[in-house]
Amino acid sequence: MGGDANLKAMPARESILSVRHPLLKEVRRALEKAEPTPEGLTVIEGRHLLKEALRGPAVVEMMLAPADWDAPAARVRRIDVPETVLRQVASTESSPGVIALVRWPSWTLADLLAPPALVVVLDGVQDPGNAGTILRSAEAFGATGVVFRQGSVSVRNPKLLRASAGSSFRLPTLAGNHELPLKLYAAHPHEGAAAAEVDWAQPCALAVGSEAHGVSPALLGSATPVRIPTGRVESLNAAVAASILLYQAAQCRRSAGVHNR
Repeated sequence: MGGDANLKAMPARESILSVRHPLLKEVRRALEKAEPTPEGLTVIEGRHLLKEALRGPAVVEMMLAPADWDAPAARVRRIDVPETVLRQVASTESSPGVIALVRWPSWTLADLLAPPALVVVLDGVQDPGNAGTILRSAEAFGATGVVFRQGSVSVRNPKLLRASAGSSFRLPTLAGNHELPLKLYAAHPHEGAAAAEVDWAQPCALAVGSEAHGVSPALLGSATPVRIPTGRVESLNAAVAASILLYQAAQCRRSAGVHNR
C-alpha cells in the first residue's frame, strides 16, 4: 500500500453550500465523537495532515475545500465547500483550509511485530496530545507499532492526529488488550534499571501509563520496570518520558547493529 492507492479516475466536481448537508453533519459528528463516519472513514483536518495522509498507506477518499484551493491530489474526489461552512464543521477554532475523509489502514498484530520488533503499549493514556507525541517519537526512533490498550484515547482523535504530525497514518497501530510475545518493559518514575542499562536490542515492548496513574498494576506485574534518572522533579510528562526511552532504545540498537525500520 502507498501513495498510488490514492490515484483514481477523475470524478466530476461537486459542491456543498450548507452546513446542514447530511455529509457535513456526519463529518461534524465524527469529529465531535472522535470516531469514524458511518462509512468507516476517518476525518482529518488541515493541509499538513492531508499531505501526510497522501504519503502513507491510508487511502484519501474525499477532500472538502474551497473552490479556489489548489488540491495536491487532483484524482481524489473533491467537493467544493465555502470557507465559512468549513469553519462551522471543523473541530479547530480557525478554518482548517481543507477537511479530508480517509480510509484507515487495516493493521494486524504481525505488522506490529515485524522484526526487529519494538512495540509501544499505551496503557490508559487518555490525553490526545501526549498520545500523538508518543506516536511521533515512536516513528522517529524506529518503533514497529503502537498498541492502544483499553482506556486509552482513540488513535482517530482529531487532537491526536494533529499531535502525531502524520505518524498515525504510517505507524501500525492496534486497539485493545493484545498479548505480545515480547519482553515487556514498563516506564516507572522510581523503580527498575536505568534506561541506559536495559538491553533494548532484543525484540521488546515498552508500556507507558497515564500521567495520573502510570502503568496499571495488572500490566506492571508482567513487566520489567525501567526508569529515567532525574533530579529535582518527581516524574516526567508521559510523552517526554516515552520519547527519552525510545531514543535510548534506538541508540542501543544502533550500537548493537540492529537496524530499525
